[in-house]
Amino acid sequence: MGPAGYDAQVYYSEWFSPAAWTDGTTDWFFDVSAPDLTSSIVETGIILAYVSLDGDLYSSAAVRPLPTYALNSNWSFLVHEPGGIEFTNDGVSVPLKTHLFRFILIPGNIPAKSASASGMGKKTASELRSMSYEQVCKLYNIPLK
Repeated sequence: MGPAGYDAQVYYSEWFSPAAWTDGTTDWFFDVSAPDLTSSIVETGIILAYVSLDGDLYSSAAVRPLPTYALNSNWSFLVHEPGGIEFTNDGVSVPLKTHLFRFILIPGNIPAKSASASGMGKKTASELRSMSYEQVCKLYNIPLK
């Protein structure tokens, strides 16, 4: 549900693990269905993605915004068409299936212009991307886990 006064919603996934990683020769990847990821969100909204890595230096409960560098490799995501997100890793060996991922989709009429009840104020796309996972969840009333 989006901030009060907006007729669109902020969409977020549950935390999920990859069923399998596909070897893309130089990268590992897996695809996730994201039916709420419309062409409008791709073109004018904001897509945020996060990872919680099993064996992370900080703890397995740490949440990192993507893209990030951890466990000796780069982690990222891309949208090659509306309705799906591909998560990537450039590690030498296959990543664990126990890593957790999540994405948040913010329609273009909500994100940068929203004033929230939590006091975060107006945020630009760049500011949203630099916020911690916890701050973004608080801003849009998204459960942390």
